Amino acid sequence: MTGQSFDWMGRRIPFRTGESLAAALDAAGIRTFGPDALGQETRYFCGIGACQCCLVRVDGVVREACITPAKPGLLVEALESRHD
Repeated sequence: MTGQSFDWMGRRIPFRTGESLAAALDAAGIRTFGPDALGQETRYFCGIGACQCCLVRVDGVVREACITPAKPGLLVEALESRHD
């Protein structure tokens, strides 16, 4: 690793240059990205942005994690807050 990281729900996630958010999260052992608006867990699925199963908020904007490049200092959060 090169020392680069972004923030996922209060946890620093390291990544390699050119890696997507989803790939970095997967490498860190994070398999689900929180619930969507219908309460279904989002996750890394197609890897090309077609299915939109990996939607997350990146600095407050909804993005597909699988096609969004990881960049230092990004704030990445679950699409919806949990209402347990």
